[in-house]
Amino acid sequence: MFVVGGESLIDLVAQPLADDGVIRMEAHAGGSPYNCAIALARLGNSTGYLCPISQDNFGDHLLGPLHRAGVTPLMAERVTAPTSLAVVTLNARQQAQYEFYRSADRAFTEDGLIAALPAAPVVFQFGGFCPIEPVDAKAWLAVADAAAARGAMITLDPNVRPSLVADFESYKQRLSGFFDRAHLVKLSDEDLAALDAQKSIEQHVTELLRRPHCELVVVTLGEGGSRAFTKNGEASAEIYMPPVFGDTVGAGDSLMAGILTLLAEQGDLTPGMLGGLDSAALAKVLRFGAVVAGLNCAEKGCHPPTRDEVDAVLAS
Repeated sequence: MFVVGGESLIDLVAQPLADDGVIRMEAHAGGSPYNCAIALARLGNSTGYLCPISQDNFGDHLLGPLHRAGVTPLMAERVTAPTSLAVVTLNARQQAQYEFYRSADRAFTEDGLIAALPAAPVVFQFGGFCPIEPVDAKAWLAVADAAAARGAMITLDPNVRPSLVADFESYKQRLSGFFDRAHLVKLSDEDLAALDAQKSIEQHVTELLRRPHCELVVVTLGEGGSRAFTKNGEASAEIYMPPVFGDTVGAGDSLMAGILTLLAEQGDLTPGMLGGLDSAALAKVLRFGAVVAGLNCAEKGCHPPTRDEVDAVLAS
């Protein structure tokens, strides 16, 4: 089973200002790890999701897409804390910008998270908000250690958001512990610039590949596509643009799910195999991830594609 840990929340998306001057909001289930879990399941993977879900109506709204995709909520007992919220605005290029109000996604204990882990996870994918708060970071790192002890590959998508962090230098120190545990790290060029704008992508990647376990680094470049690096090769891929474009919400999460899916199918999600991928193998993985991400962008909000939809594009 793939296990994805991290926040779920409701995206309240602002609609264009109406003639009556009223701002109207649409509610969409979201959160980077939540989106990734759904994308993994829709691609045909056995997937468990590790995050508390509120007892409120928004919690019901979050559970619906999980159940429809076939994701197993690993924390069966729902919490009384209200669902976390993200207020989303879209710029002129339909790219999402966020402000967050957190509650239920933090309503956990370290022991409770570890107790909810399956006995033998294949992959533990986490990131998003996990490193932001010191007490949360400690708990999530313990979960990663427990998952690794049970045989899981550790994969990380930190989704760096400086606006959410009161002390960014302390956050970077906590994030370093996450990097030290990960076999695969995915970041955006914006993430890397936030961490250190003076370093090139290549410098960041070289430092990550020197970490104790890191074997593969994927960097997304927005409209510029994506790049992948191991010590044995590197590759790049263009974005896949769907015939009809909605927005980019969940695109990076879908790309990560696509990459993990193909790596698992090829038997490469094991120590040594991952780091041995050459340029041709990396290009194939990136292309698959790009199609998954592009198909997600065919609708407004996060709507990851099925495996049949991805295969149809790859075959065309």
